[in-house]
Amino acid sequence: MITPLDLTISIPVRNEEKNLSGCLEAIGHDFARHIVVIDSSSTDSTCEQAIEFGAEVVDFAWDGKFPKKRNWYLRNHTPNTKWILFLDADEYLTEDFKNEVRKALRKDDKAGYWLNYTVYFLGKQLRGGYPMRKLALFRVGSGEYEQIEEDKWSQLDMEVHEHPVIRGEIGIIKSKIDHKDLRGISHYVLKHCEYAAWEAARLLKSTDDSESSAHWTWRQRLKYSLMRSVLIGPAFFIGSYIIYGGFRDGARGLAVAILKMSYFTQVYCKIRESRSLAQNIAKQPL
Repeated sequence: MITPLDLTISIPVRNEEKNLSGCLEAIGHDFARHIVVIDSSSTDSTCEQAIEFGAEVVDFAWDGKFPKKRNWYLRNHTPNTKWILFLDADEYLTEDFKNEVRKALRKDDKAGYWLNYTVYFLGKQLRGGYPMRKLALFRVGSGEYEQIEEDKWSQLDMEVHEHPVIRGEIGIIKSKIDHKDLRGISHYVLKHCEYAAWEAARLLKSTDDSESSAHWTWRQRLKYSLMRSVLIGPAFFIGSYIIYGGFRDGARGLAVAILKMSYFTQVYCKIRESRSLAQNIAKQPL
């Protein structure tokens, strides 16, 4: 019998009934000591699925300010395990990933790990396009996600593009997690519309607050510097479709690259729109 790792897997959710059961089944009952689902007032069968599997369910209600869901959990429900893995409901652990994590945590020589993902689009795995990776596995107490004072920029109650700021050496888990969102293209488009508004607001705030960008990774710095130019959309298209080989996926690869271009063009437009509104307000007589 396999002894579960000294690990908590935390899954932030809201109306994830299409994804959650598969996510939990992929984790299994013998990989981690504790599985918790952090729910934001789901109205579907999300919580019932979690309870039926045997996961703990924690309710979260966001007040529009810091902390959001993951940091709130770390501060208010600090796990009693050595490690924590934050997993989205549309992310499915593979056996290769679980085996590599077992070996890595047994060595116990890192504070956290970057994780790699296999991305699926329109039901099939993508061979090209931008690689997806996140720092989502780390020691409990070694840090938390970036602190951003949002003051209701959006309705996103969970950290999306924020990275954990971890004290200590960071390693890499090479075996991949499968990323498969079963909620369809409409959900993808609506979700990224919200993300675009958040990205624009964050860039505008960082212009006046250097502390908010102090812990950015080089990828974040590059992305936010490009967002000031309308060329960011074409640049991401070229990166996704040509440099990172999206052309190998045929029509699906082209569609992903176009969606990426549209997303970042939308971010640029929201930045310009916000600046224009601010200038008009400043010109109004007192």
